[in-house]
Amino acid sequence: MESTLKDMRDGASVLDMDPKSTVGGGVEDMYGEDCATEDQLVTPWTLSVASGYSLLRDPRHNKGLSFTEKERDAHYLRGLLPPVVLSQQLQGKKFLSNLRQYQVPLQKYSALMELEERNEKLFYKLLIDNVEELLPIVYTPVVGEACQKYGSIFKRPQGLYISLKEKGKILEVLKNWPERSIHVIVVTDGERILGLGDLGCQGMGIPVGKLALYTALGGVRPSACLPITIDVGTNNEKLLNDEFYIGLKQKRATGKEYYDFLHEFMCAVKQNYGEKVLVQFEDFANHNAFELLAKYGTTHLVFNDDIQGTAVVVLAGVVAAMKLLGGKLADQTFLFLGAGEAGTGIAELIALEMSKQTNAPLEETRKKIWLVDSKGLIVSSRMDSLQHFKKPWAHEHEPVKDLVDAVKAIKPTVLIGSSGVGRTFTKEVIETMACLNEKPVIMALSNPTSQSECTAEEAYTWSKVK
Repeated sequence: MESTLKDMRDGASVLDMDPKSTVGGGVEDMYGEDCATEDQLVTPWTLSVASGYSLLRDPRHNKGLSFTEKERDAHYLRGLLPPVVLSQQLQGKKFLSNLRQYQVPLQKYSALMELEERNEKLFYKLLIDNVEELLPIVYTPVVGEACQKYGSIFKRPQGLYISLKEKGKILEVLKNWPERSIHVIVVTDGERILGLGDLGCQGMGIPVGKLALYTALGGVRPSACLPITIDVGTNNEKLLNDEFYIGLKQKRATGKEYYDFLHEFMCAVKQNYGEKVLVQFEDFANHNAFELLAKYGTTHLVFNDDIQGTAVVVLAGVVAAMKLLGGKLADQTFLFLGAGEAGTGIAELIALEMSKQTNAPLEETRKKIWLVDSKGLIVSSRMDSLQHFKKPWAHEHEPVKDLVDAVKAIKPTVLIGSSGVGRTFTKEVIETMACLNEKPVIMALSNPTSQSECTAEEAYTWSKVK
């Protein structure tokens, strides 16, 4: 038993063990903790090894037709599978062939999610080997449509759903999850899913998809990842009236009720998984995202992808563009359409990088960056009505209402879209950028594709940049 448990800790597959060797005896479980004695009614955290029919329905260890003759004998699979033995490579080839016959992207998404629930190893093998083809299906843009229709396509739960019904019992809910060693949690409350707005409980597609990327691209083992949806209701009337909606049918909790519930969640996470677990906030609305990041940034290991993650990628893109433009980052003038989490997060990181490169105060480098929100250019005369995260970007200038007028007034070299509103980089806007710059940098970042400020084709065509 001890050698078996050592193999488990060292990463050996369950399929490499004799299932009979784990039955009975032993005083420690796989975590080195005392097991319950026979006179106890409940045996917590016991180690069980699936075999036979159960093994074929365990996605982590199921290999489908890849089980060898020896494995079929050792794990009681005789008769439960057709006699042929197919390699993982051949199974993947067959799956991709079938997947490519689907014309509807959502059908491809459903097929991939079903594969993950059936044969985890094959799912990640295909995703790693076919990133360019499968990434847009597993995550954006297709995951956006999947979230919109999550109630209709829902078959088998993934991750944890923690709703207001569990208030006061969140720690107990976390303990219902079978894995004890969790390294990364991606959590959403579904209020601002991509550019699609409040999708409530149906936002679960985002944590599930993002953690698939943690494994496929970051190498984090799937069992160390936990997707969570915090369900505090939704203000989406369409969902509230949808008979297939899977979440709480009530208006969103706000204020003290909301923050008390999130505080219970954050405390329970630390208590259950320790201080080193990473909690990634995903697709929270602006008014909560900044508050949660500031509140727990000093007590927990937290990260907001919309504020911080997007900013890192965009800064990398801008730095790469400097190789084509020539000059330095501090020589550029930036104009953003969108002043939410993504826009202000990107702007702050660019300002920080300029400050680092030039040794100029952050307050000075911020003046090279201008933001436009739904009310127009953010200027100092609007200071009293601005949300706190927009105030650092309120510079001295006459009010400007329209984006094209802001482009003409500010004369930016870099135009960045993070508004979540599609087709806002019009032909006139792009042509104006091209008139002002020999090589304009235009980054339309909003997703899904339907919400993008413009397409790459439109940017190239209208700017006439070769």
